[in-house]
Amino acid sequence: MTFQLSVTELANMVDHTLLKADAKKSGFKKLCQEADEYGFKMVAINSAPVSLCKELLKESPVHVGAAIGFPLGQTTIATKVFEVTEAIKNGADEIDYVINISELKDGNLAYIEQEMKEIVAVCQENNILSKVILENCFLTNEEKIAVCEIAKRVKPNFVKTSTGFGTGGATVEDVKLMKSIVGAEVKVKSAGGIRDFTTAKAMVEAGAERLGTSSGIQIINEYKSMIKES
Repeated sequence: MTFQLSVTELANMVDHTLLKADAKKSGFKKLCQEADEYGFKMVAINSAPVSLCKELLKESPVHVGAAIGFPLGQTTIATKVFEVTEAIKNGADEIDYVINISELKDGNLAYIEQEMKEIVAVCQENNILSKVILENCFLTNEEKIAVCEIAKRVKPNFVKTSTGFGTGGATVEDVKLMKSIVGAEVKVKSAGGIRDFTTAKAMVEAGAERLGTSSGIQIINEYKSMIKES
């Protein structure tokens, strides 16, 4: 995708993120205010503060997104399904879940597919967007391709590069690879290490349709300045 987005369109691709263990209520209030002010698509949070953020954004079009099995993915399918169900009950509009990386590394693709099917089914029943986090820094290209091929069959709304908590974040190469597999069937979300407009632009041009970042304000302000100067 060539970069021809307006400031508003770019802002609406941003998932404004606060996933820190020591985040306070004041931090979530600030996050929601900023997301509403800048026109970001979603606030990305852990599942515990979902009801708080939903209340804070009740007059706003900004979505509330819950991170599930985050950041390691090392909980059972039943546990993740319960967490998804509760997050939706508490007001989540979108779900980003981490796959069980250990099962993938052991070659258990049937487990990865079953996990995806069960979580995506709950999301679809509730008209909630679903995103599958691969955590690419730990995966071979073959493993990335395998998960994307499963996603093409199961049809979550997005496959996502990273949690931002691994040993590496999003890369242009990974976005291109993932998009080449899922095609038009599934979208790609790029997350982890996107801290400036240049990186954000590169991810969008590589095929990302959502950007997970805690630097959304900086990215949008940079883009505004560039447009103003040109």
